[in-house]
Amino acid sequence: MAKSIRKICFISPKGYPVYNPECREVFGGAEVDLYHIATELAKDPNYQVSCIVADYGQTRIESIENVSLIKSLNFKSGQISGAKKIWQAMKDADADIYFIKTASAGTFLAALFCKTHKKKFVYRSAHTDHCDGTWLKKHPLAGRFFKWALKHAAVRFVQNESDITALKATTGLDSIAIANAHRPQPQTHNERKHILWAGRSAKFKQPELFIELASLNPDYHFVMICQRSTCDTEYNRIKEKAIQIANLEFIERVPYNEIGKYFAEAKMLVNTSTAEGFPNTFIQAAMAGAPILSLNVDPDGFLEKHKCGICTRNTKELNTALETIIENFHSYSEAAIEYANVRHNISTTIVSYKKVFESL
Repeated sequence: MAKSIRKICFISPKGYPVYNPECREVFGGAEVDLYHIATELAKDPNYQVSCIVADYGQTRIESIENVSLIKSLNFKSGQISGAKKIWQAMKDADADIYFIKTASAGTFLAALFCKTHKKKFVYRSAHTDHCDGTWLKKHPLAGRFFKWALKHAAVRFVQNESDITALKATTGLDSIAIANAHRPQPQTHNERKHILWAGRSAKFKQPELFIELASLNPDYHFVMICQRSTCDTEYNRIKEKAIQIANLEFIERVPYNEIGKYFAEAKMLVNTSTAEGFPNTFIQAAMAGAPILSLNVDPDGFLEKHKCGICTRNTKELNTALETIIENFHSYSEAAIEYANVRHNISTTIVSYKKVFESL
């Protein structure tokens, strides 16, 4: 007996540039994660997959990698207009399950739509701050709506085991940990040319610490791929500071389908964030054999446990750890590749998602 078709809609307004590299607008790790889940799911004929994206001037509905992209809000319009367009796009999708990865008004809107239309609402955390109460404390009013949305989710996914405990402690709600995942990359034998930083200019990512690290290590070439984060008024100052460092190459943006070569040519990836969930850049680096040098962020202690890199607890340790990784590059590199291909392979993790979707 043939399986019935399951219709799943992902809500990812800033996700369109990941699907279409010609669109040179900002996106983040959440959009990359949903892109991989959606496109992998769309390979299965038993799933009909759609994704609600923002208005970037594209046609109302287009199909990329078997995912139907439904145009909705324009970021330049007001919130009420945007909410109406998201609501209408959700109606147009006519899905059984709606899946979102954010802590915003959109989370409440999606949950409310699903409750009103008797659909299944699925939430996935985008950051540890969304689980441990940090975001709730910063946004007490919006936090009430966010907690309501989480309470009405059919299932809640988080990115690491620690966030299961954190979410339970702050909301009393259970969740399931599924790691971010990518498509395995073919191994190349590129020359390792630079020390890499890649991300948005969001304040919590502390991009200026990487600039300082580059200035302290003039014998190494550093590359900083730094997109302007939404509403960032400090971006030009950061950029000006970066371009004054002779051994630091500052790149404003690289399309998602072209960024792999920067990881493949990296001596290591440096992460300077105060906190994360599980950065997609960690996976991209590990799959490309680039060890990870991280300040603060080590989800579930994987860097230490799997020897993929080093996590330091203060900026003074960064320099020492940088030299340690360079001296032991091959050991860290091989461990990173092995870890990523086992733990973060989308063809493996999609099985876990499907089991949950089928139970719904």
